[in-house]
Amino acid sequence: MNDINFAILGTGGIGRRALEVSVAKDELMPIAACDRHGIAVDHGGLDVDELLAATEGNIASDGGTAIESSGDGIKEHGDDKGVVTSRQAVSTETPIEDIIAEHEAIDAVLIALPNLEHDFIPNIAERFADAGYEGVLVDVLKRSRVIGMLDEREEQLEESGITFVCGAGATPGLLTGAAALASQSFVEIEEIEIWWGVGLKSGYEDNRGTVREDIAHLPDYDIESARDLSDEDIEEIVDAHDGVIKFNDMEHADDVLLERAGICDTEDVTVGGILDLRNDQKPTTTTVKVTGRTFDGDVGTNTFELDDDTSMEANVNGPALGYLKAAVRRNRTDDYGVYGPAELMPGF
Repeated sequence: MNDINFAILGTGGIGRRALEVSVAKDELMPIAACDRHGIAVDHGGLDVDELLAATEGNIASDGGTAIESSGDGIKEHGDDKGVVTSRQAVSTETPIEDIIAEHEAIDAVLIALPNLEHDFIPNIAERFADAGYEGVLVDVLKRSRVIGMLDEREEQLEESGITFVCGAGATPGLLTGAAALASQSFVEIEEIEIWWGVGLKSGYEDNRGTVREDIAHLPDYDIESARDLSDEDIEEIVDAHDGVIKFNDMEHADDVLLERAGICDTEDVTVGGILDLRNDQKPTTTTVKVTGRTFDGDVGTNTFELDDDTSMEANVNGPALGYLKAAVRRNRTDDYGVYGPAELMPGF
């Protein structure tokens, strides 16, 4: 049986686009989705078109830890705050617990939440394991240090029957996997450079979690300080950069994920990029450059390049769902534990 019933935690930009992409994947059936105020469940399959139409421009987002945060300064979109505007949804104060309660019907869960507390996603994994969930968890996290927290929980995840794929978006994710493939030409890796470009004309207002998490990589900020910024503070940061923010030597999980796959050492990996919040056109081409020495002593560089016409949403959600399918295949053969995107190929 190839059909996959899956749920999405978080219906901001990534979660919404994942639902949209899933419609084009014959084997995927979204049966549950939630945000911090509501949950929609239908074991026969959600009406994705209705859910997306109902929540368009009406996203319940706190721009931070999402779902169960009760911090001050939260600016909501619309009167009914996200998923609860859908006729398929109900209001709830415990969305994650409500998704977990449906775990016997769920083959896989895509965690589409900003990771603005280091242990947030690892703790979600632990809660699924504590409930006896047997299935797949996939996230699109970015922070290197989170991988170790997941590894610390690997025994518990294995005992529960969970296959967890971490960092399964664009970077880390698609670009991590591309670097792993490009490295096969070499017997020794000297350097891996990942450089990304993202254009988001819709700006911070519609991409709060992503922008806030990226700002945490700027020299004067970290996860804690970025989480405490108000919406007005972030708008001022965006304005100060004229809407175009450049990031250098980011703490992205690509380094740890490539090292745990045996490709190279973490110090051999650098990640940076440019985010343009006032234009949809990418400010720079996304590339992966792998420099190494071949078996016959030559030094060369293999380059992988994304076309500028492929959107951020396509490059995040396509791989995320591909890794989700690959993880389900492993899970159904009793292959449990924590995997990175350099250790398996996407299924679609």
